[in-house]
Amino acid sequence: MSAKKTTKTAQELIDFESWTSEEIPNGAVCEDAGNSALYITGGWRSEMPLWTKDNCKDCMLCWVHCPDSSILVADGKMTGIDYDHCKGCGVCVIECKFEALEMVSESSDEARATAAAYEQEKGA
Repeated sequence: MSAKKTTKTAQELIDFESWTSEEIPNGAVCEDAGNSALYITGGWRSEMPLWTKDNCKDCMLCWVHCPDSSILVADGKMTGIDYDHCKGCGVCVIECKFEALEMVSESSDEARATAAAYEQEKGA
């Protein structure tokens, strides 16, 4: 069942007791599924993970535990981090047993260089 999409005035929103069942919004339901890739959500983090490819054993623990699906993988191997969607929670760093990931301040020179390379690669 899908809620009827209607535009309500502020007063009508306050008077929710008069709504019909069809007018009640669908809470946190995404009616247009599959659109999360369109929303860049990593812009508010204060720290970001940096990946050292030479230390990585491709165990995929970071990928399994990342709550934002920001670990990029191809053919069973880590290929990078999706900084557009990474929120900087650090779970990947905690799960990495090989010191292939570390958290750095978003304002550090390392982070700036990584972000610039990421943006350049995206544009290519």
